[in-house]
Amino acid sequence: MKKTVFVGISGGVDSSVSAALLKQATPNNFSKLFGRPTPKGFSGYNVVGVFIKTWHPDFIECNEADERLDAIRVCAHLNIPFLSFDFESEYKKSVADYMISQYRAGRTPNPDVMCNKEIKFGVFLNKALSMGADYVATGHYARVAQISEKGPTLKMPQGRSLGRNLCKGIDPSKDQSYFLWTLNQNQLSRILFPIGHLKKTQVRKLAEKFGLSVAEKKDSQGVCFLGDIDLKDFLKHYIKSKKGIVIDEKGQTIGEHDGALFLTLGERHGFVVNKKSPNDGPYYVVAKDVKKNIITVSQVGKRTDLKDAPRSVLGETVFVLGNVNWIPEAPRENKKYTAQIRYHSEFLPCRIFYKGPTFVEGVFEKSVLVASGQSIVIYDGDTVLGGGVVK
Repeated sequence: MKKTVFVGISGGVDSSVSAALLKQATPNNFSKLFGRPTPKGFSGYNVVGVFIKTWHPDFIECNEADERLDAIRVCAHLNIPFLSFDFESEYKKSVADYMISQYRAGRTPNPDVMCNKEIKFGVFLNKALSMGADYVATGHYARVAQISEKGPTLKMPQGRSLGRNLCKGIDPSKDQSYFLWTLNQNQLSRILFPIGHLKKTQVRKLAEKFGLSVAEKKDSQGVCFLGDIDLKDFLKHYIKSKKGIVIDEKGQTIGEHDGALFLTLGERHGFVVNKKSPNDGPYYVVAKDVKKNIITVSQVGKRTDLKDAPRSVLGETVFVLGNVNWIPEAPRENKKYTAQIRYHSEFLPCRIFYKGPTFVEGVFEKSVLVASGQSIVIYDGDTVLGGGVVK
């Protein structure tokens, strides 16, 4: 009996190809299409396309109607049912309001993590299952693998049956596993990532092969509900700007900014340095005092001189993660793993130490600027162990 899959179709090429691959799948071609063994008893999928309506502020021009029309065209071309789910209020509360409140508190949140947790694999997954779906699928560049399959072999925690790994997408330039660290075993058992084993160039070629109207459509960029608007311009509609001073690592005033709340550690824009020589390199934010509305900046290449940089000491950086979630198992203390502190950033060697049931302490082997509110995701090779939010 065929399993039913609700595919989140955004109107872009990745989700559209995902739906096409699922529609094409048969017992004879499954392995070729998805790069893994055919599941026992597989007989094909009943595919349903779903467009998810989210929230957009009134002051930003929204192209959601055009995206929905593209999604409808794709579903019509594939001859699959089309549904629209309205999650505008849930999105406003769980993603947009969360992001604004975190910036107002001087933290650096990741709204895409919350969108995946609360919307795509929260209310969307729950509604799909309530309507009889066996799975939901999205166009994420990530993979779900049985722990017994080829790859890192992990011992499951006591009392938990053999489960699933969340793994990086094959294309390192598109891998989106960083945004998915909040997933759990129950969710992974109901999620499909049809293009995680493909490179973007292959996805484009498949879109052409399937005759999809979105084959040459450009990828969307940035935070999903902002469009082309700058994040700081968006936040200024909700958080009052207030001019403050920029100081160097010696405490000397060298410039000004429009509000420490709008800036994050490591940022190189959003402030003006007036006192600099022609030989100075770019400056970046290394500390901020939200109460005093002061930011500290330094030139690139001088990180190891920043003895007072937050959470940093010469040679290593200590960070504390709260709200931790471990997908297959918790990391082992003092074993070397790698971690990302932001999407598509460097994979940094690190070690993990436990400080309580809901938070851990981590140590990077080199000096790294880590901001409160950021998501740090821990990897064991290609496997996502989980992650947490920097306290």
